[in-house]
Amino acid sequence: MVTRCNSARFILLFRYMESAEVRKKFLEFFKERGHTILPSASLVPENDSTTLFTGSGMQPLVPYLLGQPHPAGKRLANSQKSFRAEDIDEVGDNRHTTFFEMLGNWSFGDYWKQEQLPWLFEFLTKEIKLKPENLYVTVFSGGKDLAADNESIEIWKKLFATKKIPTEYIEVNTEHEASEKGMQPGQRIFGYGVEKNWWSRAGLPSKMPAGEPGGPDSEVFYDFGTPHDTKFGKKCHPNCDCGRFLEIGNSVFMEYKKKADGTFEKLKQRNVDFGGGLERITAASNNDPDIFHVDVFKKMSEALAVDPNDEEALRKDRIIFDHIRAAVFLIADGVLPSNKGRGYVVRKTLRRAALFSRAAKTDRAWLKKVIQAVISSYRGVYGDIEAAADNILKTISGEFEKFSATLDEGLKEFHKRIASGKITSKDAFDLYQSYGFPWEVTKELAQAAGILLIGMDAGFETEFQKHQDISRTASAGTFKGGLADHSERTTRLHTAHHLLLRALQIVLGPEVKQRGSNITSERLRLDFAYDGKMTDEQKKKVEKIVNDKIKENMPVIRSEMSREEAEKLNAEHEFGQKYPDRVSVYSIGPMSATVQNPEFAEAFSIEFCGGPHVARTGEIGPFKIVKEEAVSAGVRRIRGTLDQG
Repeated sequence: MVTRCNSARFILLFRYMESAEVRKKFLEFFKERGHTILPSASLVPENDSTTLFTGSGMQPLVPYLLGQPHPAGKRLANSQKSFRAEDIDEVGDNRHTTFFEMLGNWSFGDYWKQEQLPWLFEFLTKEIKLKPENLYVTVFSGGKDLAADNESIEIWKKLFATKKIPTEYIEVNTEHEASEKGMQPGQRIFGYGVEKNWWSRAGLPSKMPAGEPGGPDSEVFYDFGTPHDTKFGKKCHPNCDCGRFLEIGNSVFMEYKKKADGTFEKLKQRNVDFGGGLERITAASNNDPDIFHVDVFKKMSEALAVDPNDEEALRKDRIIFDHIRAAVFLIADGVLPSNKGRGYVVRKTLRRAALFSRAAKTDRAWLKKVIQAVISSYRGVYGDIEAAADNILKTISGEFEKFSATLDEGLKEFHKRIASGKITSKDAFDLYQSYGFPWEVTKELAQAAGILLIGMDAGFETEFQKHQDISRTASAGTFKGGLADHSERTTRLHTAHHLLLRALQIVLGPEVKQRGSNITSERLRLDFAYDGKMTDEQKKKVEKIVNDKIKENMPVIRSEMSREEAEKLNAEHEFGQKYPDRVSVYSIGPMSATVQNPEFAEAFSIEFCGGPHVARTGEIGPFKIVKEEAVSAGVRRIRGTLDQG
């Protein structure tokens, strides 16, 4: 009987809070303090070309932070849907996600630090019931021409003192001291420089463009008390990544604007911009360092019957849960999978989920259950998701089916490579580069086949670094077109490369774009964006077009013009490359094309390029396609050579 009473008391004291309750408490708390509650903006930013997705609550509010009056007033709050693709490789641990909700409150020239920090402390300790002794804060310790935020330090000292935490133990350390010396008993406040406690959309003050707003911030961390992992440093401190501390909120005091000369001036109004991760605050409320244990993910894990004792399986399931949830919200906001821009991010996200689900989840019934779990978790909060449920399910299922064939090809190649009983670091990287296999998947498959991988992690990183170095070299030599040399044969293949790209667009469609190239005296290699394997008939058509244009002996003409002029002519250029203001353009077609008297409308091919090229296509000689294959999700590779010397 006593045990039952104690159990009931434990449940009462440690009742798990759900994310919907945290969201509601936050919005009601700030509504009571004069804030207008805004609906979440779309994940697709409006009138903002600086980013693909909405990644914070402040993003849609920049004009008002700069002084434009907001129609809803000077005090606002909301819970904003957010997506950050840059975090995709971090997903799998207990705290990183690509999609999340950001709780936010703002003051546009109204209240300041004296109101914001006490309100935040009250919300966390009284509404969410977090223990003050588990809270740690960081403040801005200053930077070049930027003063330390001593005002916030004094406010935090007083707030912690009200909870009987001795003020004599509250002192400010620099980042170096915090990481080297570790934390002293009783310390609550730590100072960091611009790398940690300065906020702007561009990051560091030195990277901010002229006119960009920014300012010092004060972050709140929750201490789960887990043991320090020394692989993250000798000593633990609030910004340590060992897992003991979790950032749950950040109050930005936006009072500066970057000037054209690189210095800063004060904004016309001082602004408060708070952002707090809904899932993270919920995890802290439950004293559980794994945000994938919050209710939203619990429903998804119930659909998959996740084994909580298998850490490696848990990591994969976290990736699956995060990526599918992100795709659900993105599709609901109108972003459909494709081979470019936002659509490519959705496709990449879903294909990663497919990769990590393939080995253990061959029955696709689980996929529908997980999608439905996401939709039901947000019912009544985001109605657009429920309205788009059928389309979401159809779209995600379709992407999984499309990617299945590519995975099959990769698995065949994997089994070919392990026939000898081993797999090398280069094999692992080739599978990653050609078939989109993450290293973790290759490692899992190798271990399942009984193949030992001693030192393979380092070996894979070495191969990856080699690839990065080659990519950087190729990027630096954009106008060399990825040529190994300027020999006569390499030059002929270079011109054939231009004909090949145009022929691919004619046969496969105008959406085909170059994604990379490499040309030697033996062969050319062209990577291009295309979703699907080419048929034998398509390859024959492409090859015929190239050879027909070679037989026509068309002129190859170089023109120099501004980048803007070249872009107006729709000159082809490699995705992601940066070009100077004045560029070299090669056209294959009319004899007398010049900038002043352009005849590019009749040209067969127009490309940004620095050469070298043959004078006429007839100099190339017979061309043949050798191979066409997958490089990665949505990217194909075609290899070609010359039939004679």
